Amino acid sequence: QVQLVESGGGLVQAGGSLRLSCAASARTFSSYAMGWFRQAPGKERDFVSAISGSGYFRRHAESVKGRFTISRDNAKNTVYLQMNSLKPEDTAVYYCAAGSVVGTTAADFTSWGQGTQVTVSL
Repeated sequence: QVQLVESGGGLVQAGGSLRLSCAASARTFSSYAMGWFRQAPGKERDFVSAISGSGYFRRHAESVKGRFTISRDNAKNTVYLQMNSLKPEDTAVYYCAAGSVVGTTAADFTSWGQGTQVTVSL
């Protein structure tokens, strides 16, 4: 089991930027695919972005393509989500997850962080 701790959430105006970080406790961090999901009040948890262990392969949801970028630093056991041009509809709790495949569903990931709130105001 991998311990994950997210940080970097907060309140930002529409059009602004935030960078989320997720620190992992895994000794073999580079062997894990990492993902970001988000959940707005009353809605299901949705896929945002995922990245392979090496960082070579990435995928993003259509709703965030061109605005969000996932990256990782295996030397620091950390994965990032750079979020630009934020919109009010990006408001949600953002969760970091670890798994064995670069999937797009919650079932593809086995370890989850506690989440960090992102609120985008008009």
